[in-house]
Formats: sequence, structure tokens, C-alpha cells
Amino acid sequence: MKKAKRLFAISMAALMAAASLAACGNSSSETQAPASDSTGGDAAGDSAADSTADSGLPTIDQLTLGEDYTDLSADLVVLTHRTDIVDTKLAGYVEEFQKLYPNINIEYQAVTDYAEDMTLRLTTDDWGDICMIPTTIDKAELPNEFVSFGDVDTLSENYIMLNNYAYDGQVYGIPSTANAQGIVYNKAVFEEAGITELPTTPDEFLEDLQLIKDNTDAIPMYTNFAAGWTMGAWDAYITGSATGDPDFVNLGLTHGLNPFSKHDDMTGPYAVYYVLYEAVARGLTEDDPTTTDWEGSKGMMNNGEIATMVLGSWAITQIQGAGDNADDIGYMSFPITVNGKQYATAGPDYNFGININSSDDEKIASMLYVKWLTEESNFSYDEGGLPIEVGEEYPDTLADLADVELVVDNPAPAGEETLYNDINNGSEIGLNSNNTPKQTIVESALSGTQSLDDIMAQWNEQWTQAQEDNGVTPEEYDYVAAISE
Repeated sequence: MKKAKRLFAISMAALMAAASLAACGNSSSETQAPASDSTGGDAAGDSAADSTADSGLPTIDQLTLGEDYTDLSADLVVLTHRTDIVDTKLAGYVEEFQKLYPNINIEYQAVTDYAEDMTLRLTTDDWGDICMIPTTIDKAELPNEFVSFGDVDTLSENYIMLNNYAYDGQVYGIPSTANAQGIVYNKAVFEEAGITELPTTPDEFLEDLQLIKDNTDAIPMYTNFAAGWTMGAWDAYITGSATGDPDFVNLGLTHGLNPFSKHDDMTGPYAVYYVLYEAVARGLTEDDPTTTDWEGSKGMMNNGEIATMVLGSWAITQIQGAGDNADDIGYMSFPITVNGKQYATAGPDYNFGININSSDDEKIASMLYVKWLTEESNFSYDEGGLPIEVGEEYPDTLADLADVELVVDNPAPAGEETLYNDINNGSEIGLNSNNTPKQTIVESALSGTQSLDDIMAQWNEQWTQAQEDNGVTPEEYDYVAAISE
């Protein structure tokens, strides 16, 4: 039975209407590109969507678990990024599902370098039956790769955060869970360091990291630089967490002038990367970032050897389960305050997708399993995430976000469904998709070869050129005024 204590409120209407940048949490990838609207598309997309809708196969909302297709036989291959639980928790899910559908066999295949590997596998037709859709896929390609779960309006009555993989009114991805974007921290280390209140600004956070360095043996902030994806994870904080504005992606980034510039109130994207740059430059991270160990860092944090890691809420339960000190692990909002209030970006983790090239029986079996995972497995709650079903409650692990407002990015305006992605890709900054620019921040902070101001000025130049290449004339955008209206 599902159980949870609701610790803070969020508008379900807003969640159902919106999509988010943040949040692919897992053992090999963390972030996801901002979503765009579910309407619009070219003729090829329309044709593919129509053919899916007219296939005669049931949509996910038309299925009743344990009653429909109970005699169905199928062998499914599921590709997953969760290398840490494939032989334990995921195997247990298969066992429970087969109590309802004994003739549906499921084989999980765990992939370590998931995002890159899955992108390559999608170039073939026989990669399997269910996958976590990689963030690199273009929205216009969704109907050519995946089965539609149903139309957006209908499914939004039951599930939240569907826009990331919705196209032309059809939903091609169902979120496995959803995340808030904040910072995992060790409460015992904070207490030993003499920190009595959680920081609410970048400089307060950096001062706390210095206290941890001075008064404890813990690494103040662990970057997990060597993992790569953890650098891209920082991009998840530059929208709602840094601005409080659900329209920042589509207005502040897509149309805004020089969005990476410094603001006097230390909000916005610059403030996020400032925390990363300064923590490294001041020696408040591990001594050699090139030798970090993601899997090992979980136990280190559980044992009090690490004080903080900037990761989505998906990481909480993994770190709690990595040792005997689960109660020491907490989760706080990113230390930025906008006009007196703190915010946290919220959005879907990896989405389940079903192979368009699977047989009809395999498609139906896959639809049943995704529905069971979403509605019956309790996966989202067990992983400390925000549940995908409308009206479900939130886990106790998010207690420190009680006074923090969650922000889900709004869909793009009609006609601009792919504009953000086009600008992001054209700029080569690759927010939520390319880790290299963020790794450059760490390398520059270590060597002193470039200041953060220099890096952000270069990003602004690249972004402006990409805007102009896509027909956008950038204009000043005031997110503080926008959220104050």
C-alpha cells in the first residue's frame, strides 16, 4: 500500500500543464533538456502520430491491470540506467508483475553509459521493447521511435509532467518518477561544523563550506567531476531554482538578452555556476576532481566523509542506502533567494518509452508493465521522488523543502516547440545535454586560466549568435518582475 506524508503543496493544475528541465536522476545521467509544448509538428510527425492512434492498440488509460490481457504471452527486453538495482529491486518488480501476468517474461538489461549508448541503439530497430528515453532525441523523432501512450489531454487527468516527451498532442514518454532539484547534505557534518541554519544565498553556502573545511574532516562539496554527467547536472538549477520563473526557459533563455550575465542579487544562471566555480577555486571540493568515484561517493557521504553533493532528489535514497547512517542524510534547496523566497525546479526523471518496432503483443505487454510500474510498484515513492500520478503524496525525504515553492517549467508557446532546443544546440553550450562546458568551469577554477566572468561572457556570445541564427532578436527579460506580477 502506498503511504506518505504530504509536506508541501504544489498546484497539480500547473504540474499537469507544464514540463520541466530538471531532473533525470540515476546512476549515469542526471538531467533532461527543457520540454517544449505538445502541439505542433511537421507533416511527417502528423502522419506518424496518426498511424499510432489508428493502430487499434489500447492506450495506457484504456487498460485495467489484472483484468485485461491476463493470458497474453510476450518476452520483453527493458533497457535501464539503474545499474544499482537491476538485480534487486527491479527483479522484485518483475516477480510482482508476473503474479498478474505470468506469461509476460521481462529481461532487464542495465547500461552503464546510458545516454550515449541508448542514443546509438536507437539507430537500430531491435534495441528492445522498453527503454528510458534518452534526452538527446529530437521531439520530432518521437513518433518514429516510440508508441503513443495516448493523447495529452486524456492522460493529464491521471499523470503529471507529460510534456517532455509529448508531440503533436500524443504522449510518447511516461515519467518513471519526478525530482526536485536541490542539494543532498549530511546533517551530522553540518552540526559538527557549527552550522545551525541552512544557507539561502550562494555566499552563505560558500561560507558554510568553509566552516566544514575548518571544523571537520569531511570534504565540503564533492563534485563527482570524473563521472561527467554530474557536471551537466548543474544546468538543472538555472531555471526555476535560480529565478522562480516557470517561463524562464521560453522567455528568459530563448528570447532573453545575455541570460548568463551576473545579477546584483546573485540570482539567475550566473549564480548557480558561481557556486561551482568558487567552491573549486577556494579549495572546498575534493583535492583532485579527476579521481572522483560516483559509486564510492554514496558511502562516503553516508559515513560523513562528504558534506554536500549537488544532485536531484533522486539521489537521497541511494545515499541513505549506502551505509548505516540514513537519518543523517537531508535535502535542502539550492542556496538562491529570489525576492525573499526560495524555489526549487521540479520535473520528470527519465521517461519510459515503448519501441514502435515491437510486435503488437509486445507493445501491449509493454504498456501493461509501464502502467504497473507507474501506478502499482511504488517506485517513485521508494526512490524519494515526486509521484507521477495526480494527487499522490510526497515522501518524508523532502521535509526541508516544506517552505520552498516548486517550479515546473511551462510548455513553449505554439510555434516555438523546438526553438529552445535549436538555440541550445546551436550555441554548443548544450544545457542538460553537453557536459564539457561545465567541466570547463571546474578546470578553469582549478587552473585560474579563465574567470567565471570570462566564461559566462563567452557563453552569452555563443547564445546570442544561436538566437540570431534562429531568427530571435534578444531582449531584456526581468524574471523577478515576472514572478511578482
